[in-house]
Amino acid sequence: METRVALLSIIVHDPSHVDTLNALLHEYGPFIIGRMGLPYREKGIHIISIAMDAPQDKISALAGKIGKIPGITSRATYANMGDK
Repeated sequence: METRVALLSIIVHDPSHVDTLNALLHEYGPFIIGRMGLPYREKGIHIISIAMDAPQDKISALAGKIGKIPGITSRATYANMGDK
């Protein structure tokens, strides 16, 4: 199974739905390399970065599911690994 390395950028505008987000991240845990979260108190948001190594359909599915959570946005950026 071919995998891709990607970074999911997540911005939480409404922390009342963070339990749903954490449940999704737990579900996709086997594909997650690392996670970093930063509260940006001045703007009232939380910024989360998720590094993944997974099949592209898993990455896209997770980003899509996160994007459907009210008050949370998500985008995926893929590494260009070339011939490696």
